[in-house]
Amino acid sequence: EVQLVESGGGSVPAGGSLTLSCAGPVYTCMAWFHQAPGKGHEGVASRNSNGAITYADSVKGRFTISRDNAKNTLYLQMNSLKPEDTGMYYCAAAPYSFMGPLCGHSPGEYNTWGQGTQVTVSS
Repeated sequence: EVQLVESGGGSVPAGGSLTLSCAGPVYTCMAWFHQAPGKGHEGVASRNSNGAITYADSVKGRFTISRDNAKNTLYLQMNSLKPEDTGMYYCAAAPYSFMGPLCGHSPGEYNTWGQGTQVTVSS
């Protein structure tokens, strides 16, 4: 069974930084999703196997998605964190893209998920 394993969550003050990691094989599309308390999954960043990247407007300029193929790991560097960034962060993967050359931010496009890692940003 293919697994995605996230790590790197924690508690930081507003303005702080965290780097999340997702260990697992490469897929055509990989993404990070944020689930705030009581809300659904929101896509924050996606990356296809050729390196094409998209970001949600809420994280542009603050978050960076990247991948180290030698380590079979996807990363999410999060800077200038805000209290509204608090929640669970999930790594997700799909063997194909619904959006042609780009990977989308809809949870329904992804069929493999990690267990999540908690991020808490205090004001």
